[in-house]
Amino acid sequence: MSAIPTTMRAVVLDGPGPLEALQIRNLPVPTPRPGEVLIRVKAFGLNRSELHTRLGLAEGVTFPRVPGIEATGIVASSPGGEFEAGQQVVAMMGGMGRTFDGGYAEYTCVPAAQVIPFTSALDWPTLGAVPEMLQTAYGSLTIGLDGRPGQSILIRGGTSSVGAATAILAKQRDMIVFATTRNPAKADALKQLGVDHVLIDNGEVADQVRRIAPDGVDTALELVGTPTLPDTLRATRIHGVVCFTGMLSNEWLVENFYPIGYLPQGVRLTAYGGDASDLPAEVLQDFLDAAAADRITIPVDRVFTLDQIREAHGYMESGGATGKLVVAL
Repeated sequence: MSAIPTTMRAVVLDGPGPLEALQIRNLPVPTPRPGEVLIRVKAFGLNRSELHTRLGLAEGVTFPRVPGIEATGIVASSPGGEFEAGQQVVAMMGGMGRTFDGGYAEYTCVPAAQVIPFTSALDWPTLGAVPEMLQTAYGSLTIGLDGRPGQSILIRGGTSSVGAATAILAKQRDMIVFATTRNPAKADALKQLGVDHVLIDNGEVADQVRRIAPDGVDTALELVGTPTLPDTLRATRIHGVVCFTGMLSNEWLVENFYPIGYLPQGVRLTAYGGDASDLPAEVLQDFLDAAAADRITIPVDRVFTLDQIREAHGYMESGGATGKLVVAL
């Protein structure tokens, strides 16, 4: 391992604002304490959470702040001995980029509990797409939905990175996958992920679902937010489960919630937020090994440099991506 420098380049938000609020600065490299891990960041994925932070929609964020709820790279220092220097790792959640500085930097210092090791020869931009995408998809599918082989699943927001990862995991479990997109041009991308039924989303897809599955789907993953949640619930069978995980619409509150009027009779609604502890190391390794063997394709839409962070955020905000946006260092 090369010597750890004293300064690093990082993206800093002094407070919520437009794209111009994302400032690249030189900062001191953090010094890890026992129980923390200093990671030399090789790539990081972009997430709606960071967009919410920049737009002032996220709660509990303190400024100034280096955003970024995930990072992928190499252990630079682990004073508590939890990891070896040079080890490949991912880190995510646990307050990253919100209550302490996150992954939008050349180095990030995180609690050891948020770090997961792996070994892979995949390129760093591909690896950088995985941690938060896989953790959220896996947690939603297992903890949120308890998805089982042979069941059907509706993924509302199928071309998002989490939606794409969920489709991959669901097909690995031999589930029947319905997935939505607002853009017909993205239908082929969903088919390539193994989606069985692509639905063009005009705000209502329940009728489309029930033309194929008259009783409704067994499970449904809501990634768009509260504007489409009632329709997703209507697409789900009695005793089926809907998991609310994402807010691509930037809307996550249900005003004047009256459960008896809001929830279709017998349909169960749950939610998933999750943390790094919900992603077992063997699940991460298996996913990467499957990608390396070309059994699955990790959905990366575009790769940016750190200097392109404003362009990357603008593209994320536009909603034009199919899959994950990644910054490679």
